[in-house]
Amino acid sequence: MTEAERILREFERRERVIPSDYYSLARPGVLFGYTERVRNTIRALERSGAWPPAGFDICEVGCGAGDWIADLIHWGADPARIAGIDLSEARLAKARQRAPQADLRAGDAAALPWPDRSFDLVIQSTVFTSILDTQVRREVAAEMLRVLRPSGLILWYDFFRNNPRNHNVRGVPDAEIRALFPGCRADLQRTTLAPPVARVVAPLSWTLALWLEKVPLLRTHYLGVIRRG
Repeated sequence: MTEAERILREFERRERVIPSDYYSLARPGVLFGYTERVRNTIRALERSGAWPPAGFDICEVGCGAGDWIADLIHWGADPARIAGIDLSEARLAKARQRAPQADLRAGDAAALPWPDRSFDLVIQSTVFTSILDTQVRREVAAEMLRVLRPSGLILWYDFFRNNPRNHNVRGVPDAEIRALFPGCRADLQRTTLAPPVARVVAPLSWTLALWLEKVPLLRTHYLGVIRRG
């Protein structure tokens, strides 16, 4: 079994066993995590001179059902200038409904189907943690750099901590991120209140969740931009 096949099989397993509303924004913990991510993403793009993303050619690696794509369009991106790739045809079908003008393709991110220097912004969100094979991680990172224009940037959002209850994911620490993108500068911030904490606290007190978000030990992700040095 290839790494891509293993990941796709794990996605399909999760679809079967996880309740359909588990990641619904109607759940306070999920909504808290979403608003936190949006807030910090906009700040990161603004700091990098990439806000708003109107006029950008954008590619999302592992676009899933199109959640980030929907956000990008809301923020001013032209859907006809958005591309995405995912292993799952079922998820892509949902993404195509949300952004019918976008160039969304089924395939492996280790072999992106677009020419060199096609995009101003390349996004990956919780993709690398699903890749357990170190060599495949390197291949995906190299492809992201290949399709990125010299002045472009990569938007990174992913776990840096391992999940002891899920052995099908592995965190990506700061040193590994920098090794995956040699010759690049990475401006990364620790963010995101640990989802298990948010699920418990946000329904009780949004204010308390905001305070806990400020505790570095309770943050689980890196969010930021990577660009060529």
